Amino acid sequence: MKDNQAKYPQLRFKGFTDPWEERKLADVVSISAGGDVDKTKLIEDGGYPVLANALTNSGIVGYYDSYKVEAPAVTVTGRGDVGHAVARHVNFTPVVRLLSLKSEVLDADFLANMLNQTNILVESTGVPQLTAPQLGSYKILYPNLNEQTKIGKLLNAFDNLIALHQRKLAKLKELKQGYLQKLFPQNGSKFPQLRFAGFADAWEQRKLSDAVDNIGTGKSKYMLQEKSDLAKYAVLGSTSVIGYDEDYDHEGDFILTARVGANAGNLYHHSGKVKITDNTVFIQGKNLAFIYNLLTQFDLKKLSFGTGQPLVKASELKNLILYFPNNDEQAKIGSYFKQLDHLITLHQRKLEKLQELKKGYLQKMFC
Repeated sequence: MKDNQAKYPQLRFKGFTDPWEERKLADVVSISAGGDVDKTKLIEDGGYPVLANALTNSGIVGYYDSYKVEAPAVTVTGRGDVGHAVARHVNFTPVVRLLSLKSEVLDADFLANMLNQTNILVESTGVPQLTAPQLGSYKILYPNLNEQTKIGKLLNAFDNLIALHQRKLAKLKELKQGYLQKLFPQNGSKFPQLRFAGFADAWEQRKLSDAVDNIGTGKSKYMLQEKSDLAKYAVLGSTSVIGYDEDYDHEGDFILTARVGANAGNLYHHSGKVKITDNTVFIQGKNLAFIYNLLTQFDLKKLSFGTGQPLVKASELKNLILYFPNNDEQAKIGSYFKQLDHLITLHQRKLEKLQELKKGYLQKMFC
């Protein structure tokens, strides 16, 4: 940063060519810390937000009828997960040592993104705590206010779009959870709350082994490789693809779970020509999209035993007794959840692409 070249970002808006200025944060920003929560003044809604160090719910712990800090401003978490900055555009009151930053020369959205790019370290043997003097000692680089504002507006637009997609993704996941509760019988019932047209028969209790073609344990030893024209077959580990190999030992549609350890009981669905490792239990058969979602309703870790790490055995899975409808209804339910999972995956990928795009702009638009 001392080199003059470091004062020019890689990517800039048209018309801006001047070098960025280097200053201590305390020289251009006033920093104050929040105090204790006044519970006698705290209300649930209808006033100005009271903000603490929490990262959930935008840090809001309640509301006051009045406020301490006038927006625009930036808050920085000062305890626990320290150094997380948020631009605030509504008047607020900081509490529990949350740091508030006000500046006449720095745009709030620019400042928040710049601070989140800064590696803020706190040495502590107890609960990490960032003080105003510690934060103020950091050196920063910034352009004139006009360029800051343009950068801030662009990144704020990204944040709004990312938040929108996060809400959409959360709603889709909630929708799936709701349908899982309604399309599968609950509490020992033989009838689900919601059914596709034409199905009315009671579901029947059966062993899982009677409803699928095969339940077994992978046997392959393997040498992991990067994916290539030769090493094109996925090697399946506990709950993911862990690499590739030049041959395969299984083909078809699979449900997999780890045999032992923290991932035991977690489910993974994969199709194709694969090599299945010896730490993995697999299930093969028809209507696996239905079977997969049926098994998510059951805590497979309950099949483990002993006082050591959780262990799921193929033999235990085979004897697992569950409720099943006829094959046609299984196919309908499986197809519905397959489409819903595909939609969730698409939204997840869109969200990840937006987050990566913003990350790229952050790297190029800041010195």
